[in-house]
Amino acid sequence: MVGDLALLMASAGISRQQVLDPDTEVAFPESVVQLFRGELGQPYGGFPEALQRKVLKGAAPLTLRAGAALAPVNLAAERARLQQRLPHPVTDEELASALMYPRVFEDYARERLLYGDAAILPTPAFFYGMEPGQEITIDLERGKTLIVRYVALSEPHEDGTRTVFFELNGQPRSVRVDDRSRAAKRPPPRKVEPGNPRHVGAPMPGVVATVTTTAGARVSRGAVLLTLEAMKMQTAVRAEVAGEVAEVLTRPGQAVDAKDLLVVLR
Repeated sequence: MVGDLALLMASAGISRQQVLDPDTEVAFPESVVQLFRGELGQPYGGFPEALQRKVLKGAAPLTLRAGAALAPVNLAAERARLQQRLPHPVTDEELASALMYPRVFEDYARERLLYGDAAILPTPAFFYGMEPGQEITIDLERGKTLIVRYVALSEPHEDGTRTVFFELNGQPRSVRVDDRSRAAKRPPPRKVEPGNPRHVGAPMPGVVATVTTTAGARVSRGAVLLTLEAMKMQTAVRAEVAGEVAEVLTRPGQAVDAKDLLVVLR
């Protein structure tokens, strides 16, 4: 929660005074909302009342231990349901993860099915890729090691892909991959005007999860206009002032950067 709030404040240029000011609208990360709702427990002496009201935006906080209000879970039934989505026997760790963090685990499982276990890759190769002539070793399991040597990259093909040439345990191989740098050209995204409350921008880099408004809609101050996914969390982006939606400049699934203009009010 501390990291989520720090990222929001740093990327959006929000000060401590703005966080505490009840008249300054802040799109708090979901982890912050969960904390002040009491889902992580009740702090000694309670939460600061004014800040809690601002974070929860009228929602009622929990007054008891969060676990006391949870409904019983049929572990066998949940394991069977999860098994239908996974190609291997469900482990206790996966079951617990899916129950505690369903959205995060769903994203994790989808990426695992698509790319396999990327954790076995050397960290520099995972983050930065390989240079021509570079060789790495990948330990699949005890006694089973792959030696991968990156050879070359072809020129772009007409379909927007490139051919990657490499050696796997000394044997030449090649594979076609999408060249993401050759995406369709488009004008740079518009940015919010500093100090303009009718410009609603992205508080941090992320992906638009949902858009809950349309051009021409009347919205009140604090109304949720869209939700943004970033760093395994969802953040509600709200209107700072009441007005009519003039433009909606984003769509679900679109990647955005901090301070990209998403909605214009009038």
